[in-house]
Amino acid sequence: MPSQKMPKTKYKFNHETLRFDEVKTGLKQTFLRLFGYFVASLFLAGIYGFIFMFIFDSPQEKALKREIAQLTLQYELMNREMENVEKVLVHLQETDDNLYRTIFESEPVPSSYREGGIGGVNRYKEMEGFSNSELVIETAIKLDRIRKKIYVQSESFDELIAYAREKEEMLSSIPAIQPISNKDLKRTASGFGYRIHPIYKISKFHSGMDFTAPTGTEIYSTGNGVIKEVRSARREYGNHIIVNHGFGYETLYAHLDGFNVRAGQKVKRGDVIGFVGSTGLSTAPHLHYEVHVNGKAVDPALYYFNDLTPDEYERMLEISSKSGQTFD
Repeated sequence: MPSQKMPKTKYKFNHETLRFDEVKTGLKQTFLRLFGYFVASLFLAGIYGFIFMFIFDSPQEKALKREIAQLTLQYELMNREMENVEKVLVHLQETDDNLYRTIFESEPVPSSYREGGIGGVNRYKEMEGFSNSELVIETAIKLDRIRKKIYVQSESFDELIAYAREKEEMLSSIPAIQPISNKDLKRTASGFGYRIHPIYKISKFHSGMDFTAPTGTEIYSTGNGVIKEVRSARREYGNHIIVNHGFGYETLYAHLDGFNVRAGQKVKRGDVIGFVGSTGLSTAPHLHYEVHVNGKAVDPALYYFNDLTPDEYERMLEISSKSGQTFD
């Protein structure tokens, strides 16, 4: 038969009897001993838990730390991208102020307005108190600054578009072509300035240009505008038309044989408005043409830049500057 293990018996030396006495354990002592073991175990478990908590991360904490690291990286990348966006905006602002507004003769946008602060006592208070608050607040400030710059630049471009449309209208309205077909410049007869009057035979100021052409030759409006006046007369200008081009420009077409427009009618550059004749104070079929700027007659030859090459333009100026007799 297998031998059975006997429970261990504890002995304690008795100094009085000089013998070993058997130690008998009572229920109370056993309970206290077990309770002591239990308390010690709890204490050790607490120490181990404390060490594990502050030295070793739980799976959830590891996942959160990875997420925070990824968000921090994204914020840093976003900051770099915003810095690039700000550089592009600065380039747009410089181009706006130094090129576009120079072309349209407009004042640059004040830098104080472009760099104006964002409203609010502390817009970023809710972002404070976190481990990465500095990075988050810095990003928010940059984003607000970019938003402001984009808003200002958008306003500026809207203004420039309005300028461009007005400029386009003005460029279309300036009397920039010759009033009759004169590609070889042979029809240029007399220019602006003092000339010999064909009837009075005295030097008299000639406030326009004369173009020789057969009766009935088509006459063109030299710019967009509205017909201000269509008048039939026997003296001075004879039958004539005045076109109001806006922006301070008006043109006069005199000694006409007939009209192709009526007062109040809108015309565009190149539209046929009348026909060459010799009515009024005239000695032969021709067109007397004047350009007025803000009510003052100016040399029409200065405005033929839309249908002449640079060489032709120089020849036109040379021909128109020669003194001689006019046709009216």
